[in-house]
Amino acid sequence: MKNVLVLGAGLVSRPLVHYLLRKEFTVTVASRTVSKAEALIAGFANGKAEALNVKDDQRLEQLVADSDLAISLLPYTYHLQVAGHCLKHRKHLITTSYVSPAMQALDREAREAGVLFLNEIGLDPGIDHMSAMKIIHQVEKAGGKVTSFRSYCGGLPAMQHNNNPFGYKFSWSPRGVVMAGRNNGQYLENGEVVFIPNRDLFKQYEIIDIEGVGAFEAYTNRDALPYRELYGLSDAGTVFRGTLRNPGWCQTMDKARELGLFDDAPRQDLAGLTWRKMMLRLTGQPDDGDIYAGIAAYLGLKPHDTVMKRFQWLGLFAARDLPAENNVMDMFCALLQEKLAMAESDLDLIVLHHRFEAAYAGRKERITSTLVDTGRPGGDTAMSRTVSLPAAIAANLILRNEIDLTGVHIPIQAEIYEAVLTELEKTGLKFIEKTLPESRRKH
Repeated sequence: MKNVLVLGAGLVSRPLVHYLLRKEFTVTVASRTVSKAEALIAGFANGKAEALNVKDDQRLEQLVADSDLAISLLPYTYHLQVAGHCLKHRKHLITTSYVSPAMQALDREAREAGVLFLNEIGLDPGIDHMSAMKIIHQVEKAGGKVTSFRSYCGGLPAMQHNNNPFGYKFSWSPRGVVMAGRNNGQYLENGEVVFIPNRDLFKQYEIIDIEGVGAFEAYTNRDALPYRELYGLSDAGTVFRGTLRNPGWCQTMDKARELGLFDDAPRQDLAGLTWRKMMLRLTGQPDDGDIYAGIAAYLGLKPHDTVMKRFQWLGLFAARDLPAENNVMDMFCALLQEKLAMAESDLDLIVLHHRFEAAYAGRKERITSTLVDTGRPGGDTAMSRTVSLPAAIAANLILRNEIDLTGVHIPIQAEIYEAVLTELEKTGLKFIEKTLPESRRKH
């Protein structure tokens, strides 16, 4: 029986661990908190739980050596450490993270070792790659060319549990979401490169309607330009990747940035302050000032503006002690985590939506491909399913020799995406694809 090593027992781990246990592999879950690993394997005779501090490199190496394949669900900063042990002991590696330049640099060594390092096999990145490549290759096989590609993805609260003024909830640490709000954006639009500096990221958004789901704000997700080459879209004048949020999110986060709440520089002058006093200090107002009117004026808003109401509801103006953090961003994240946390009974929603424009000899068409998944009552979240099941399915295929690749890869080859997407459909993760002739498009 082959042994899979799963590093990490966090919020997305359970669907992956259970899928592999049911495939009758021995699954070793290693976590700093061993009780979390034990909970994941409870009821399965072929599961093992191990305590692991990833800083114990010798112990980590031994666990890798004892496995046939390692899946790193650790923070991305640890992937290279795991990869080094996988190279030494000739073990396959799977991650759901973006390929870093340092990881890509291991391609030759992985090929020489005869192992596959499969990255970006989660939701976004992951399912987005696979579903996009499926359509792109279909168009090419039919003699067409993709002339425009737009992709959108968002993790949100399900409609019935969208019950706070932000229209958003965190099922994991909000720091990554806030950090992403400091990124620049870049994409191709009608042959022109559009660059969006981080200060304008939340200003430059569009409202898009996704049939059967609703209307969302969509703003740029990092740099979309590399996907033109990665996906083979040499004929595409538009290549865009966006993040979906419920209406109101972009303006609110833009104003949070203006207030300095995205600043992670160490601050020694905030100890002992309340939220109210810190906000007055950040906006240069006297301690006895009218905080509500003062901050509204600072942001160029009317005091009754919805954004101000959201900030008040969040607690930014309250005479309440600040959390014990050494920078403003982490304080802000702690407040977001408290007020926008997913309750145990809450369900989440995943929406992944592609829009293609394709040209054939004498005709054009528009193609949409949409995945919608909602968390299971009393079971797994949609986020955990969509992030971890692709990795679990890929691990099963690799260990059964149904994927025969070596080196550093992401799932854009038909050899990977066809099998993974087929298996995902069996778990209920199915795309709805629609094609509409260009002449019948709504404008």
